[in-house]
Amino acid sequence: MFLARLSILNFKNHEDSSLELSNNINCFVGNNGSGKTNLLDAIHYLSFTKSYFNSQDALNIKHEQPFLSVEGQFNKDGKEEMVHCVIKRGAKKVMKRNKKSYERLADHIGLFPLVMISPTDTNLILEGSEARRKYLDAVISQFDRAYLEQLIQYGKLIAQRNAVLKQMAKGGRFDNSTLDLYDEQIIPIANHIFEKRKSFLEDLLPVFRAYYRNISGNNEEVTIEYKSKILDASLVDLMLANRERDKLLQYTSVGIHKDDLLFQLDGFPIKKIGSQGQQKTFLMAIKLAQFDFMQAALGYKPMLLLDDVFDKLDENRVEQLMTLVDQHHFGQIFITDTSPERSVYIFNKIQADFKVFHVKEGTIEKEE
Repeated sequence: MFLARLSILNFKNHEDSSLELSNNINCFVGNNGSGKTNLLDAIHYLSFTKSYFNSQDALNIKHEQPFLSVEGQFNKDGKEEMVHCVIKRGAKKVMKRNKKSYERLADHIGLFPLVMISPTDTNLILEGSEARRKYLDAVISQFDRAYLEQLIQYGKLIAQRNAVLKQMAKGGRFDNSTLDLYDEQIIPIANHIFEKRKSFLEDLLPVFRAYYRNISGNNEEVTIEYKSKILDASLVDLMLANRERDKLLQYTSVGIHKDDLLFQLDGFPIKKIGSQGQQKTFLMAIKLAQFDFMQAALGYKPMLLLDDVFDKLDENRVEQLMTLVDQHHFGQIFITDTSPERSVYIFNKIQADFKVFHVKEGTIEKEE
């Protein structure tokens, strides 16, 4: 699978850009703020129906314009697939595949998978547990449709249970039988999600460690630990034990929506002891291991998007990463860089097939 053509209108700082892409390596070069990362984000829209960076779609519409449009022509299993996203101010987002609109955007997830590595990934280390749960769920949802459906259903049930708790607190009377009905629906779904997450991380860990060693070139011990109360007690017991607390708080205080991941370096949280280079290497290793896992699960290669990966990596780590890119045959790659000379030098050195796009103030100046 690869993206053959990308066309965008009024997307962030791009008024009208259209690119014929290489099915190998595509490098977007330009100064900071030129719009090269916006091209990666447009590709992310085609895969996930949303931005990697802005949760509010309207923020991605070019200033003073009424709409944005992102269109991509994919080649998948030898067939042409067209994906089109249109967002108008004050209107519902429209997502189409081969000119047919989706009733549910979730039905598009996983059809055109990708893995993105960005400087903003440090949020996975620095922010709270929600960022890490969202990442974990987004990865698994790309190759497991049943998981995505159960995740959606779990979210709805927790929201309903929370609303009931608030309503009961407002009325001053709690009905345990009603809460029992919600718990009976929530628990089996939560247990399934928990097992999927645990299994995924167990399989991911050795691949992640191998990538970290390859990129860093040293023997630092790294690990990812799944943190969940369900590891120590059944969810049935946990929900019963916390019911009175839930009544006081007026929301569901235990469940897989409270799980977390602990990132460690040499036995300590990498958030506290890791350098910027170590943290970036850690995150790259997670994403590249994710790529391997998804490829095995899907039977084909996702797209790989590398945003400003050379920043905060020393020359040795950059060369190690690019050698992996060349040797591993990741498939179609999109990469941004502020230095065209550096990119050309690196890709020529590893004898890679690549195409360079020069981006300036939201326009594509030329191609090489």
